[in-house]
Amino acid sequence: MDISKIFTNNKAWIAEKLNKDEDYFTNLGKGQSPQILYIGCSDSRVSAEDLMGVQPGEVFVHRNIANMVPNTDLNVMSVINYAVSHLNVKHVVVCGHYSCGGVKAAMQSEDLGILNPWLRNIRDVYRLHHTELDLIKDEEKKYDRLVELNVQEQCVNVLKTSDVQKAILDKHITVHGWVWDIHSGKLVDLKIDFDKILKDIREIYRLSIDN
Repeated sequence: MDISKIFTNNKAWIAEKLNKDEDYFTNLGKGQSPQILYIGCSDSRVSAEDLMGVQPGEVFVHRNIANMVPNTDLNVMSVINYAVSHLNVKHVVVCGHYSCGGVKAAMQSEDLGILNPWLRNIRDVYRLHHTELDLIKDEEKKYDRLVELNVQEQCVNVLKTSDVQKAILDKHITVHGWVWDIHSGKLVDLKIDFDKILKDIREIYRLSIDN
């Protein structure tokens, strides 16, 4: 790609938007009130707004390698705090995708340097679910299932945060686990039963915020 073409594309994009709505950028400058926080993967093939068919200002987006929500990452924790406690979003979505390079890298016995501590979070997901995963002989299907289970565990991590716990009590916020099928373009709702998953650990992570 010729990097200078980006600026040519930008001018064409501005003209297209203004042709449809002369107040487009004026309205954008007035602020944002998204209803959804989307936590997705940084993969260059996965564009959050495009796959959901939404416009700028409708979704607050955070992306990182393999759509992770580790509690030690101040970036994602800050995003959740701002989206939930200040933007007052009504939905938090964790969206993974099949053929995720981060998930595949975590499955390899290889020293990846600075990536090691990040990918260890995914390996922890494998450890939690190794009984189920080890029964899957097809490697691609095993990777796909790990993608789904990783989404599930990151949703649980979202639910562990104080901001989301408070929002559930005060605003009836909803957490969703999705996967995008990169081979078909289809967005899949995993329909995760969080009540069932959290049943045995709820008391450990529940904060005294409802008193």
